[in-house]
Amino acid sequence: MLRVLFHSWPLLTGVMLLMVGNGVQGSLLGIRGTLEAFDTLELSVVMSAYFLGFLVGSRLAPGMIRRVGHVRVFAALGSLISAVLVLYPMLVEWQIWALMRVIIGFGFAGIYITAESWLNNTATNETRGQALSLYMIVQMLGIVASQALLAAGDPFGYDMFLIPSVLVSLAFLPLLLADTPAPTFDSTARLGFRELFHISPLGCVGMLISGGVFSAMFGMASVWGTLSLLSVKQIALFTSALYVGGLALQYPVGYLSDRMDRRKIMLWLSVIAALVLAVATIFALPFWAHLIVAALLGGITYPMYSLLIAYTNDFLSKDQMAAASAGLIFLNGFGAIFGPLVTGWLMGVVGTRGFFLFMFLLYTAMVGYTLWRMSRRAAPAHTGGFRGVAPTASTLATVAVLESAPDLGPSPEPPKG
Repeated sequence: MLRVLFHSWPLLTGVMLLMVGNGVQGSLLGIRGTLEAFDTLELSVVMSAYFLGFLVGSRLAPGMIRRVGHVRVFAALGSLISAVLVLYPMLVEWQIWALMRVIIGFGFAGIYITAESWLNNTATNETRGQALSLYMIVQMLGIVASQALLAAGDPFGYDMFLIPSVLVSLAFLPLLLADTPAPTFDSTARLGFRELFHISPLGCVGMLISGGVFSAMFGMASVWGTLSLLSVKQIALFTSALYVGGLALQYPVGYLSDRMDRRKIMLWLSVIAALVLAVATIFALPFWAHLIVAALLGGITYPMYSLLIAYTNDFLSKDQMAAASAGLIFLNGFGAIFGPLVTGWLMGVVGTRGFFLFMFLLYTAMVGYTLWRMSRRAAPAHTGGFRGVAPTASTLATVAVLESAPDLGPSPEPPKG
């Protein structure tokens, strides 16, 4: 791991700065928008717009890279993001913010794909899994660091919008000045959604649900906190707890999933999440209890994404993995668009408890569907190893991480019916 860090630290440093900049603006807009008297539905549109842009960018960026190259795409999208970040406090209208969030999401999707393909290209077959796993950890650490920066600033000022712009601009230096050759980017074969659903219904439905939970959790946390009259520092702590929980529980969940039916892990994680969210919805909890809720929620949602991909891959051959991952990531992104929208609507109807209520409903649905699928199909006899994958990872990074996982048995044939 240390050797990988030595060779990849410039790139990982750039990724860290990108995540700090992205994390600050994501939480800051929720707080500032609430203070500017945007209602919850308007803010939900603003937050959902990022995931719409990210979904579009993840589909279009590979073609852009193949046409004009990594360096040009990376520089162009980076400049666009930096410009948009400083425009937020100058154009305080929710419609304009929503449009700018689409642009930001599109830009970050392209940048992540560029960075991940670069990292994948510089690693060897022996170190690729370690390098990309380290990349996932750096992403989480960057988000946690962004919340510490948010807690030290004034959401009504201009500085908190300027600092992310500067950080994003600085993040490009180690990438653009790297002496490694720009990687090639091959097109990915497509796997139809009907065929993908036939292979793994639980993987497809679970990814839609996971996307809704993830976007509601991270997109609306700062809105919930501001409406709940939490201080900026408390909101930053709550958001940090989501990521710390995800980082802490990724390994133990993966350890268990390699030793038992992954669906049982998904089921019990969903049951625990539903119970925790039910308590948070019904009772007025003190802030310290909300931190526990956040840590458990993040600790369940992050590994759930990886579990769903690993479970689906248990029914695939190696040459199907890239196409299937692309389809699953698209379903996750599609579900993510609606997470903040429905959460904002519920918060407008039932108040702040709508934040937890929506995720409770999604995890309850996950419990029911998992139980039903367990009654319809036996667990695969042979599986591949678990690897932690971030929901923001591109298909290239996802496949590279999963291919580095040890085989726990020969790859099974896809189901016949």
